[in-house]
Amino acid sequence: MGNLASTYRNQGRWKEAEDLDQQVMEIRKRVFGEDHPDTLTSMINLASTRWMLGRFKEAEELEVNVLATRKELLGNEHPDTLTSMGNLASTHRKLGRWMDAAELEEHVMETITRVLGQGHPNTFISIGNLASTYRKQGRWEEAVALELPAMETRMKVLGKEHPDTLTSMSNLGSAYRNLGRWKEAEELEHYVLTTRKRVFGQDHHDTLSSMGSLASIYTLQGRWKDAEELQEQVLEKYKRVLDHEHPDTFTIMANLASTLWKQGRLMQAEEIEVKVMESSKSVLGSEFNRPVRPGTTQDGTGRCHAVRPRVGRKRCRLFEAGRGRRERTAGDGEEPSPVVIH
Repeated sequence: MGNLASTYRNQGRWKEAEDLDQQVMEIRKRVFGEDHPDTLTSMINLASTRWMLGRFKEAEELEVNVLATRKELLGNEHPDTLTSMGNLASTHRKLGRWMDAAELEEHVMETITRVLGQGHPNTFISIGNLASTYRKQGRWEEAVALELPAMETRMKVLGKEHPDTLTSMSNLGSAYRNLGRWKEAEELEHYVLTTRKRVFGQDHHDTLSSMGSLASIYTLQGRWKDAEELQEQVLEKYKRVLDHEHPDTFTIMANLASTLWKQGRLMQAEEIEVKVMESSKSVLGSEFNRPVRPGTTQDGTGRCHAVRPRVGRKRCRLFEAGRGRRERTAGDGEEPSPVVIH
């Protein structure tokens, strides 16, 4: 049952995966107890699926419980605890609780760096996760200081077209954009978009996010028509792939409305904004507060499935902990996605 749920997640069939994840969790709670490692794993998987469905509060409830249990049983620096911290931090970001996210990620990065070393790939992932939160907080210079060396190292070790390298490029481009370094930002984002189209295809979530990122640069440059064209393409695909009521669909709708408003097309902009306000309040609740910056986008992305290397158990778990939620794509930098452990 768990393996089938994993297959559904890989296929983006989140609702079907959720139904199975729920059953697995309930069975394991009944058979093994709430604190058993297998039960905690099933809770992580269910949280991951709900996260991808845009139901962040429900994901958070599960993640908080898992983290509290792992802290009590394993301690603050155990790899499984660090993985849970990274997952919860990603959800905090989605809910706009960036101080909470930064606190967790700073601890994860410091621990992973100390244990695995500065040059380990998963150290760079934890660095990228923290940089993502710094971007959300507007700490652009600090984000650049983290992202630039990570990108350069990934280019040397992994190559320019590796997905992790492209993620670093996009994140660095986001920081440059917000520092007013638009030419450098556009060069990076254009390269990332062109490469992702060729490597992943036109409809891949990372490609769509790159389109949103480039659109945000066009917006800042006053290239409204270019921005509108990209945003309309992303919105059409999001509605088909993610659903009309996914939080990230709301975000790109708000971005498009902003672009229309800046062109003086106020009636069209208002119509979209009203839909966003009414739909997001209905789906996410009136207390949900997610600032949307004109011209930015955040996409829903696939959860990262940690690959367990053939090493000792401790370093294997540190591998997973270091990955946490991998950096992923969004208009203000690429949103980390959480680990799914089977």
